[in-house]
Amino acid sequence: MDLALYQPDIPQNTGTLLRLGACLGVPVHVIGPAGFDLSDKALRRAGLDYLDAAVLHRHAGWTAFLDWVEAEGRRIVLATTRSDRPYPAHAFLPGDVLLLGRESAGVPDAVHDRADVRVTIPMRPGLRSINVALAGAMILGEALRQTAALPEPGQPSA
Repeated sequence: MDLALYQPDIPQNTGTLLRLGACLGVPVHVIGPAGFDLSDKALRRAGLDYLDAAVLHRHAGWTAFLDWVEAEGRRIVLATTRSDRPYPAHAFLPGDVLLLGRESAGVPDAVHDRADVRVTIPMRPGLRSINVALAGAMILGEALRQTAALPEPGQPSA
C-alpha cells in the first residue's frame, strides 16, 4: 500500500501525511509541482523528526507518476467527493496506491478519469469535505485493516 499526494498546497498537511506514512510503514509519493517549497528543509519543518523514518518518492509531474504506477502494475484508488462508493465498501488490495488531491481543487478531470477506483467518505448532507490529511488517514487505516498490513504494536512495519 502506498499513499500519493497530487500537487499538494499545504506543507502542514504534507508533513502530517509523511508522519503518518512513517509511523505506519507506508511510502508516500508527492506528485509535483507542489504549491510550496518541497525541499528537505521545508518538509522537515512540517514533518518534524519523523521525516527520516518516512519513505518519500518525488515525481516531477503526473506523467512521471503514471510511468511508475504502470511499471509497478499498481492500481490507483482516488479519494474524491465525486464518487458514490463509500471507502469501507471498497475491497483494497495490498498494492493499491491511495491518491489524494490538492487541498484547494482536488484533481483535474484527466486524473479523476484515470483512477482505477474512486472512493468517498460518506458525510452529512450540505458539508463539503474533510481535511485531506484526515481523509487520507481514515481511508488508509481502512485499507491497511483490510489488507492486514497494520504494524504490530512495538514491531517495525514491513
